[in-house]
Amino acid sequence: VQLQASGGGAVQAGGSLRLSCRSSMRTTGRWVMGWFRQPPGKEREFVAAINFNGGTTDYADSVKGRFTISRDSAKNTASLQMNSLKPEDTAVYYCVADGTLIRSSWSKSTAYNYWGQGTLVTVSS
Repeated sequence: VQLQASGGGAVQAGGSLRLSCRSSMRTTGRWVMGWFRQPPGKEREFVAAINFNGGTTDYADSVKGRFTISRDSAKNTASLQMNSLKPEDTAVYYCVADGTLIRSSWSKSTAYNYWGQGTLVTVSS
């Protein structure tokens, strides 16, 4: 399975960006998909995840109310709409996917076997 992330870029604080992730395999339509990020000089952290039909989502507290994860399982894609961006959102964002994950593991990076290449988001003040 290959995950291709896109949509990163540079934006001013308060602006918006939309990240997209496309999976190479149709079977991932039944998988959990999500996003992690790694700020400069910091450890990788959970951002958001979504179940196969989009009915259940989880978010890190730091992005709740500002970011929205969605997916189109028919197209094997997941998206992350990021609004009201802050300088502390600056990071490399990684798309992730895996099957049969229990919800309590969604925020753990070790639960995911499939990672995209990362896309850089830079938010300036």
